[in-house]
Amino acid sequence: MAKKVLIVYAHQSSSSFNAAAKNIAVEVLTAQGCTVEVSDLYAMGFKATATAEDIKGDLKDAENFSYLEESKLAWEQGRLSDDITKEQSKLTEADLVIFQFPMYWFSVPGILKGWFDRVLTNGFAFSQKKPYGLETFKDKKVMLSVTTGSPESMFCTIGINGDINVTLWPLQNGILHYCGFQLLSPEVFWAPALAAAEDRKKMLESWRTRLQGLLEEEPLSFTPLYCFDKKTFQLKYVGEEFGLSVGIHRSNPQSSRSQMD
Repeated sequence: MAKKVLIVYAHQSSSSFNAAAKNIAVEVLTAQGCTVEVSDLYAMGFKATATAEDIKGDLKDAENFSYLEESKLAWEQGRLSDDITKEQSKLTEADLVIFQFPMYWFSVPGILKGWFDRVLTNGFAFSQKKPYGLETFKDKKVMLSVTTGSPESMFCTIGINGDINVTLWPLQNGILHYCGFQLLSPEVFWAPALAAAEDRKKMLESWRTRLQGLLEEEPLSFTPLYCFDKKTFQLKYVGEEFGLSVGIHRSNPQSSRSQMD
């Protein structure tokens, strides 16, 4: 059966490097027999703010509005706005999701952050009662494909921007792993705006090559839930190395288990 791919694309210009990377992904994956759908957030005019307008009908508690609770109830009752339900349907059907975007302030553009806030609703994408444990997306692969504004040398352990693993941690662990996706290594295009035309071409050709076997790639590893206490969610075994999170949160040197590969 043909695989279904969703590309969530966040760039304003159709002539950008991000657009070129997105177009290559569509081309290569379609040639492999995949059904590829693109959510072009800027072209769609996707609403970036999570507000009461996202819920149809009456609110449970309009005076003390809680998006977390109201959106969960609306999802359960089929009362989320049409633009949210459409994106949730795409996500439900996809076997692979690629987020293509330029890095803005060490994170994602606001319109993509709005997609995360509004589409990955409580109940649908995650459970507060089972953090990191909801299995809705356990068979779905997901990856970040991102352009940076700074060269690779600035995103290392001795670079002024810090390790790229730390930069991407809130996105890869705090959003995608939290929601139960199987994460593939990110594709990082280092400062294409500063690169020579020939170097930009090489970046895209490398991406094209990777896409040929993307669906067969093994996902990244994260510290398994059983290693954490069920009440405090702190590591039970402090004398061993369990991945990137241990190095960050225990103020230890970075683990050799990079989230980049």
